[in-house]
Amino acid sequence: MRKLVHFLAKLIMWFFILSIGGVLLFRFVPVYFTPLMGIRTVQSLVQGEPPRLHHKWVPYDHISDHLKRAVIASEDQRFYLHHGFDRVEIEKALKENKTRRKVRGASTISQQTAKNLFLWPRSSWFRKGLEAYFTLLIELMWPKERILEVYLNSMETGKGIYGAEAVARLHFNSSAQKLSASQSALIAATLPNPRVYSSKNPSAYMQRRQARILSQMRNVRLQED
Repeated sequence: MRKLVHFLAKLIMWFFILSIGGVLLFRFVPVYFTPLMGIRTVQSLVQGEPPRLHHKWVPYDHISDHLKRAVIASEDQRFYLHHGFDRVEIEKALKENKTRRKVRGASTISQQTAKNLFLWPRSSWFRKGLEAYFTLLIELMWPKERILEVYLNSMETGKGIYGAEAVARLHFNSSAQKLSASQSALIAATLPNPRVYSSKNPSAYMQRRQARILSQMRNVRLQED
């Protein structure tokens, strides 16, 4: 029993050391690969499909401000006001989910960044607990600009497509830096499920979402504005 307790104590200690070290490292180092990219690649191989992985890291200043505003408008309008968890949206989601058939989430950009960078997509209480832990670390160690930079570079934007630069090149023959407001809103419109919704061939539903996001973008101010 004593050996088991000692083993568990060492395991927990190393988890904290490695997790804190990893978050601190990625405060400065570009993220070229995430667990989600690996999981999607394996899934493609299992299904007998050729794996696709399109991703190119670009720094914050090389990403269109339109895309930054579009993602904040679509995903997390109080991004600069909360510390990782949006209590207002959580309370609203809990209230709405009592009558909704489809459960409404309230994940912030910080939470999604923690999930994309350190965890896996399949939801469970265990993953949610780890997500909360990594979200706290990220908010404690990173400025908001870095959180947004990593999110925009790691978000899934299509089947086998990750980040702003890859989707700009493949869907708009452009770059992340040159994305227009309309293109940015269309990318943001797909984020609830980018493997189903397409910014390259948008449906009428996507175009309606795009219009709503374009309208909301007018009210978004970036931290550096």
